[in-house]
Amino acid sequence: MSREQPLVSIIIPSYNRSDVLRLCLAAVQKQTYPNIEVIVVDDCGTEDAAQVAASMGAKVVRTEVNGGPTPARNLGAEYAGGDILFFLDADIALDPDAVENAVRTLEARPEIGALGGILRPESLLSQSLASQYRALQMYRWWMPAHRPTLELHAAVLVVPAKVFAEVGPFDPDLRETVSSDYRVRVNRSHEVKLSDAVRGRKDHDPTMRIILRKVFRRARISAMDWRKGETPGDSVPRAIGGVLLLAAVPALALPAVAGRLGAAVSPALVAAAIALDGETYRFAFARRGVPFGLYFTGAHLAVTFTGALGGAIGVLQRAALSRLAKPAELLAAQD
Repeated sequence: MSREQPLVSIIIPSYNRSDVLRLCLAAVQKQTYPNIEVIVVDDCGTEDAAQVAASMGAKVVRTEVNGGPTPARNLGAEYAGGDILFFLDADIALDPDAVENAVRTLEARPEIGALGGILRPESLLSQSLASQYRALQMYRWWMPAHRPTLELHAAVLVVPAKVFAEVGPFDPDLRETVSSDYRVRVNRSHEVKLSDAVRGRKDHDPTMRIILRKVFRRARISAMDWRKGETPGDSVPRAIGGVLLLAAVPALALPAVAGRLGAAVSPALVAAAIALDGETYRFAFARRGVPFGLYFTGAHLAVTFTGALGGAIGVLQRAALSRLAKPAELLAAQD
């Protein structure tokens, strides 16, 4: 590390959950990199998160209205004085060397305009079966270090301040595709990289009901917000697997008209969906054994199906809204 160490501003959007925020800030305090300022953006929470943040040495700013993490990140960036902006979700505890590794990477590779981190395959606080599933799934599927990808996730994202000023803030009008949009904008003039040296543990949702509800909502909104240049579902095989699972449901009726041959169609579609993401299933079995691997398989099929269903509904909603907008455009043109 050079003598003149750049100041790193860690920007943490926070909405309640002071228990995990405390763990997040404790992990920041243990960073091996010394030149850090911490900015916690209280998004109009009702708990004592702001008091917890202030007591642990963070600068606390507050949004005027509860607008979600994207406006909170933008507000935190306005108060940041660092040469490097490190955006971090409040339910993630970084590894002790995460900030140092990020700075080293940016110093060695000045062409990088955005450096994404990854999540460890273990949940931070909740240890339910659902949270353990989600930790493995997100490690392999959402934020993997083992496959080439240009996807970024604002939950753990490092951006030089000069690049952030050049590219502009996160788009507050986007909901679930804000990270993909930012990746596209940065990539116009800078390189984008994921690094498994910038890691942290996330506190994952404790029940499958919560997970499936979030997956459905995010997939639906992502489909409505999709823009050219983004990968559907972050992965083409993932998207295809979801379509196959959707098709497997109506295929259950085929035995009534096609007999034994029809009965084989639905299981074949499910098997093909599993094969498309075979490495993820094998990873779960190898890491946690057969009993958990079987649970993982059921949970993962449910998540893949739910995401595909949400995406399909989002596509239909997008098409409907597009048709409604056309008459209005025609009227405007006539005026």
